[in-house]
Amino acid sequence: MDKPGWDYKQAGVDIDAASTSVEMIKKWVGMTRRPEVINDIGAFAGFFALDAAKYREPVLVSGTDGVGTKLKIAQMMGIHDTVGIDLVAMCVNDILVHGAEPLFFLDYIGVGKLQPQMIEMLVKGVSLGCVQAGCALIGGETAEMPGFYSEDEYDLAGFAVGVADRHRLIQGSRIEDGDILIGLPSSGLHSNGFSLARKVLLEHAGLKLAERPQDLRQTLGETLLAPTRIYVKPVLELLKKVDIHGMAHITGGGIVENLARVLPDGLGASINTSAMEIPAVFSLIASSGRVERDEMYRTFNMGIGFILVVSHTDADRTLESMREQGEKPRIIGEVSRETGGVRLL
Repeated sequence: MDKPGWDYKQAGVDIDAASTSVEMIKKWVGMTRRPEVINDIGAFAGFFALDAAKYREPVLVSGTDGVGTKLKIAQMMGIHDTVGIDLVAMCVNDILVHGAEPLFFLDYIGVGKLQPQMIEMLVKGVSLGCVQAGCALIGGETAEMPGFYSEDEYDLAGFAVGVADRHRLIQGSRIEDGDILIGLPSSGLHSNGFSLARKVLLEHAGLKLAERPQDLRQTLGETLLAPTRIYVKPVLELLKKVDIHGMAHITGGGIVENLARVLPDGLGASINTSAMEIPAVFSLIASSGRVERDEMYRTFNMGIGFILVVSHTDADRTLESMREQGEKPRIIGEVSRETGGVRLL
């Protein structure tokens, strides 16, 4: 008798596990639901009915990103329910820069072996991030790719769509000489610079994720896995009170490159680094790898995850609003016509 032929499961793709995963994530997806969502998970596409009556000229603002090699830390530690927050944060903070309210989010998960419990934890993190951002998780894709990833490896990508009125879009064009730069603290590395951090801390210095180096409040692994902060709700509230001239999400390239992206031609900025509270993990990276100051500031956020650019007449009101919402804002610099580019003091 001939042996049975090959099937998809023998090739490494488990359709039953995929179905199980969908059932396990429904409760997490459900917690992100907004009234505008008009279908349930499992359809071929997500439906979102935009309330156009709320906007004179609605403009959809979109962003996409991933988590990068921070995923290696999560996989090494076996902790999978925080990197989904990072994924959402990297996307929604980018569209927030332009004054857009995040509406909905979609995710993509590529895995070597589909493990329903791990998928549930990943989607749990995405859902928690969506709740923080006030957006709905309306769809996604999970792809099992044996031979492409190892069994315990995965990658994440995300896609956010938001909305803003055309006349309220923020693109930095109204930034003026003398405007004040207000920084909002990061939670640590967020999701940038991990290739350098891993090379320096784990390979060069030989530190272990389970140990707690001097000055760190948590283990090294917990410190590195701290989720990226989501600034959506406090900034959207601020937009109701203050005419924000510009904003910058501080990601790869640090303050220098990301702030420069929103400054009009002919304007620069001075950053008073002594006004920043720099988390201990950055000092640990710098000392462990003898990383030069300029390299640190062009690779990492150095403790500032988001920058608001406001008129000097609105600075106090901005600080007060942020504090009322539990933020710890700091005046970190000023826009200047005399400054060439973004200068660190």
